[in-house]
Amino acid sequence: MRRTWIALLLSALVTVAPSWATDGPDKEAAAKEAPAQTAAKKKPAAAAKKSAEKSVTEALSAEVEQLRQMMMQQSQQMEAQQKMMREQQERLNTLSEELRSAQAAASSAAAAAQEAKAEQGNAKVTEGQLEAVADATNDLTKKVAALDKDYQGEKKSLGDKIRAFGPFSFSGDFRLRDEPFIGGPCTAANCDSQVRNRARFRARLNLNAKFNDDISGGLSLASGDLNDPISTNQTLNQFYTRKPFALDRAFINYTPHQFKPLILTGGKFAYPWYRTELTWDNDLNPEGAAQTLQWNFTNKTPVIRRFAVVGFELPFTEVQHTSGVNRSRVQSVVYGGQVQAVWELASWLRLSTYGGYYNYHNPNSIALALATANGNPQTPANGLLALGGASSQNSVTTTTVRTIVTADVGGVPTPLPTGVTAVTAAQFASKFGLLNAIARFDIKTAYPRLPLVILGDYVQNTRACANVGSLPATGTTTTATAITTVTSSATCFSRERRGYWLEGRVGRLSEVKDIQFAYTRMFIEREAVMGAFNFSDLRQNSNVSQHRVEVFYQAYKNVQLGFTGLFGRPLNWHTSAAPEPILKRLQFDVIYKF
Repeated sequence: MRRTWIALLLSALVTVAPSWATDGPDKEAAAKEAPAQTAAKKKPAAAAKKSAEKSVTEALSAEVEQLRQMMMQQSQQMEAQQKMMREQQERLNTLSEELRSAQAAASSAAAAAQEAKAEQGNAKVTEGQLEAVADATNDLTKKVAALDKDYQGEKKSLGDKIRAFGPFSFSGDFRLRDEPFIGGPCTAANCDSQVRNRARFRARLNLNAKFNDDISGGLSLASGDLNDPISTNQTLNQFYTRKPFALDRAFINYTPHQFKPLILTGGKFAYPWYRTELTWDNDLNPEGAAQTLQWNFTNKTPVIRRFAVVGFELPFTEVQHTSGVNRSRVQSVVYGGQVQAVWELASWLRLSTYGGYYNYHNPNSIALALATANGNPQTPANGLLALGGASSQNSVTTTTVRTIVTADVGGVPTPLPTGVTAVTAAQFASKFGLLNAIARFDIKTAYPRLPLVILGDYVQNTRACANVGSLPATGTTTTATAITTVTSSATCFSRERRGYWLEGRVGRLSEVKDIQFAYTRMFIEREAVMGAFNFSDLRQNSNVSQHRVEVFYQAYKNVQLGFTGLFGRPLNWHTSAAPEPILKRLQFDVIYKF
């Protein structure tokens, strides 16, 4: 517009200039000459006016063209912006559809998608808002990325959420094992006495629930021999029969909100105390009641990170009196406790310490449940369960009876043994008061996938051979109605009361392709532990020297491959016989967890 006004002003000046020239003394002469001059100058003025008007028009045209080009560029930018936003819209629609299909588990991600969608719909692009639109687009892109990340997280955890119904959650595992045995006791003619190869499996299913802030509990089912408390393995050698799958845990926990450090547990539950298989097998779930007081400390507290005290009462059987009119029952139970403390000695070093005591009250019922009569697995006369799974080497004195009947032989009454032998009594030479101390070091190395664990466990039976003075004399007594035999499995030496466990473990099993190596050295004297309840895969449960080598590989998220080599033999103290050859027991496992 400015240029247009300048052009009109110039045209006016050209028109007015001749009249300015005729003003003055020679006005009349000029008036006479005016027609001629006007005629002479008329043509140049018109030409100048046309030239000026042409220049203005050309300038205006150039400016208009420039503005048109700018508008075209702006339009192209807007189209590109709109195209990008349409693509984002399509992406959001796709994510929203996937999130809706993930049911309620992905509701938060779907809400975020709707919020992003609404924000995008409200974005208005105008000529003066291109920069604002670019900023809004950047924000939208970030929200879409966050939305996708949230969606992936929801999708990853969806499997866990599907397994949870209300307060209940499910988990479990299945293990398939090939287990060859090589070597064992030798004679002059045979060194293959324990060679075998068997297939086994283990299946477990857990159901846990948290009913409120105070009460939780759970149930577990597991495979295995019902009479074997220390193994959930099932051997595939029983003529294709159906396999037992029975209750392995049933417990309830009470943690009062008025006093959070206290946990009360009852039923058949997992160990509330820390232990190794030197004293208690991993597959055993004790029964009874337990009490835990625990305090966890933050980094504001120097060195100590946790302190706890655990007590437990674990009944395992009761026996009824059989003499006279006394029909009361005597309960057998383990009373015990443990003090626990965890120390952070450095940012890379943590020490966990545990001191415990296990007192077996009236343990002779275990000896009776383990006893057999010359290989005959007949149930003892008092009806105790025949306990399986343990090759206990604790010193035991056993009483067996064979009934004698009188028969007419050639007209002469003759006493004849029936051939049926029953176990009527069994008694440990020791009582069992086990003092147990454990120290564990957890070490962070320069490689996060290779943490190091070093663990030591020591146990001593403080009441070894305490029953020796009350044992019946060994030998055989015959009467008119019975043959009574008293035998002892081994002589009890009170100094054979200690057990040792040293374990080293490197690596972890938390992510795919993780690998873990471990070595364990076990040395258990005859009276050191209760042989019915410790590590089931030992060469024998006490009086044994054992080595274990382990390698595990995390092949997939829920699948592990494992190898365990067990190499052991009995201690040959108090005998001049040569040591027994090492029994090699190899375990090849595939483990699936869910």
